[in-house]
Amino acid sequence: METLYRSTRKTASQTMTSSQAVLQGLTPDGGLFVPVTLPTADFDFDDLAQQSYQTVAYEVLKLFFTDYTPAELKACIQAAYGDQFDDPAIAPVTKHGKQYYLELFHGPTIAFKDLALQILPHLMTTAAKKNQLTAEVVILTATSGDTGKAAMAGFADVDQTKIIVFYPQAGVSAIQKQQMVTQVGDNTYVVAINGNFDDAQTKVKELLNDPELRDQLATNQFQFSSANSINIGRLFPQVAYYVYAYAQLIKKGRIKNGDEVNFSVPTGNFGDILAGYYAKKLGVPIHKLICASNRNNVLTDFFNTGLYNRQREFFLTSSPSMDILVSSNLERLVFYATGEDAMQTASLMNDLKTTGSYQLTSTMRHAITDFWAGFVTEKQDQHEIQHLYAHHHYTIDPHTAVASAVAKQYQAATKDQRPMVVVSTASPYKFPQAVLTAITQQPDLTIDGLAAVDQLHDLIKTPIPATVTALRTAPVRHDRVSDPADMATTIKDILNLD
Repeated sequence: METLYRSTRKTASQTMTSSQAVLQGLTPDGGLFVPVTLPTADFDFDDLAQQSYQTVAYEVLKLFFTDYTPAELKACIQAAYGDQFDDPAIAPVTKHGKQYYLELFHGPTIAFKDLALQILPHLMTTAAKKNQLTAEVVILTATSGDTGKAAMAGFADVDQTKIIVFYPQAGVSAIQKQQMVTQVGDNTYVVAINGNFDDAQTKVKELLNDPELRDQLATNQFQFSSANSINIGRLFPQVAYYVYAYAQLIKKGRIKNGDEVNFSVPTGNFGDILAGYYAKKLGVPIHKLICASNRNNVLTDFFNTGLYNRQREFFLTSSPSMDILVSSNLERLVFYATGEDAMQTASLMNDLKTTGSYQLTSTMRHAITDFWAGFVTEKQDQHEIQHLYAHHHYTIDPHTAVASAVAKQYQAATKDQRPMVVVSTASPYKFPQAVLTAITQQPDLTIDGLAAVDQLHDLIKTPIPATVTALRTAPVRHDRVSDPADMATTIKDILNLD
């Protein structure tokens, strides 16, 4: 059965194929692509427990990308999940204390974004050929730290593409910044902005739907797309690791087929946890998806009150990839909460744009009870890192620590004893100063970057990832800076548009 895509803000009469939606990125009306009808699955988890990550990914992705042939889809998967990952399991599940950790940081940029951004370029170039696209695709992306590097690593020197990444100059870790500004590839461009991630993301979404700019691009044989999780080519590959994690728990004898589990997910832009929601809809026995936030706890308030209010203080934290007040992917969940009412979804999103907030009805709130939400302070985040290191000899990054700590909040509040899987989204070496401070309780703000990496290595003895070691000699290649208001001008300059 073919899976077609529609906008969250328009009637289902206007549809696109999966390859067209991958190329488009964002819908023309500013909404997000969702399946017209959710695909159905009949997973044999006992069989999947014996299969590779690549096989599980195919079983998932064939449901969402139905206009790709089996051969095309398998080629994309094989290219994406290979030797660039340092663990043959791709996304191994480990146990420390009473919780399981789904490790998504074994890819080339040591962050969970690799699981989607290693395959997106292959999905996109295949889509371009299928749709006889002659224009060069310009990937326009805002990043809170991880997407930028992972996207550029995937798209570097890919034919018929350019990628432009905007990141908050003061809102990423030293290692994240160094990874981005040293990125190789003649088609990669990195721009720091004088603002936060929300400023960058809001402007990127605006530019993606600017008709005048879109026409100017077309005249010069360019077409915009996105590598953010608003793109279905980013979102749906993430569903695979929820299916894989459940199958691996069966393989390890930790659960029986059919047993329910919980997933705790560090959440910023809502793409990672939304993939878990789709996995549940496909039949993965997930009881609750725990939405874990840092002090930028707009999502915690949303799930607990039904009010989404971005008009609040913005905090820079030690988990910068979650320093977000406008969670783009939440629109897809709101769409389902309204009963797939595009007009009502568009109205709520307009309220957010014009007033800074929107309120769900009690009926809508009842439709999203698959989720439980909590948040932690910096001190609680640090305590969780220190506790796991001291008691279980396991080192986690600040984002994973948020999810791990909020998982324990959930268990204490509900007494739910189902197995808990913490989605571990980054290597501790990506945030060495924060991890060092948490473990030693002796903050030294003068030590950061590679110096902090070396100190952390001396402490935890875990091998330093190759991508971090390479930074020692990598020259800086990108030094552009822009104000959010000038991002369009910066793009035109990069593309040599008049």
